[in-house]
Amino acid sequence: MMSILTARTSLSLVAAVTVLLSILSPQTATRADALATQSTPPVTSIDTRVRYRTVEIDGIKLFYREAGPANAPVVVLLHGFPASSFMYRELMELLAGRFHVIAPDYPGFGYSGAPPVQAFSYTFDHLADIIEKFTDRLGLDKYALYMQDFGGPVGFRLASRHPERVSCLIVQNANAYEEGLPDNFWKPARTLWQDPSQANFDKIREAAMSDQALEWNYTHGVIEPALVNPDSWVLQRTLVNRLGNKDIMLALLYDYRSNLGQYVRWHEYFRKHQPPTLIVWGKNDIIFPAEGARAYLRDLPRAELHLLDTGHFALEDKGNEIARLMLNFLDRKLPSR
Repeated sequence: MMSILTARTSLSLVAAVTVLLSILSPQTATRADALATQSTPPVTSIDTRVRYRTVEIDGIKLFYREAGPANAPVVVLLHGFPASSFMYRELMELLAGRFHVIAPDYPGFGYSGAPPVQAFSYTFDHLADIIEKFTDRLGLDKYALYMQDFGGPVGFRLASRHPERVSCLIVQNANAYEEGLPDNFWKPARTLWQDPSQANFDKIREAAMSDQALEWNYTHGVIEPALVNPDSWVLQRTLVNRLGNKDIMLALLYDYRSNLGQYVRWHEYFRKHQPPTLIVWGKNDIIFPAEGARAYLRDLPRAELHLLDTGHFALEDKGNEIARLMLNFLDRKLPSR
């Protein structure tokens, strides 16, 4: 008799609990959902898309690419010869999740204005002036500099003028030492610097800007040329062959001699300020060989040097590797946002 009563009581309790839960469960679920919503932050994603913008500097339309959070540490990417900010198209997206990346085209390059040589002084001093004004216009009071080829003479002028603005350096096949200018490549240029005759200008025009030369710039020293997108040199051919553009390039190739006189000043800047420096260098580059990369260590002994098995435009086939090295370096050297 007791077991029957106990069973009936248990069944009654189960029924009561079931009814009670059925009444409370919607409220409980609603309350649980509310708590979950309060304790779990909304999922947000950073917009890494590249924006294409222009700004007027000294009456010249300057084109630039921009990506990443506006409040993140800034990285300014300075391109080489005969390239443009196009060379940074993939690197920018890889960096933009954590950094504010900006890549301008110099006057005469890419999509920037290209006044004729009679109307604009195409010298590295003047390019540095324009890029300095560009950084002022965008309010960039602190930035890292990535420099390749022509980007070195432009960027080192900026850094030595305003060392307080430069948070760190990333040097990629951008020379600052005599060791980086071997005669086996630079002899025709040195001949032009000593004798700027029309005949010597014509030799440089063909050697540096023929269709074959523009392609060679991207493919020499590359282990697997199939990894190099031909869009790079096809675009450069199109831009260089615009009316008057080869004269612009020749003016800068002739003015490159002025950079050698700046080396002492740049080395003094390195030694005095010891900017954190990452060197990522295509070791098979014939234009600026690895000796030029190693020379930096004399004045920047704490620089991080990585010689990569590729050529002059190392980003074309080693972009992912360079991005990994940069992200590691920048995360350690730049203040977080």
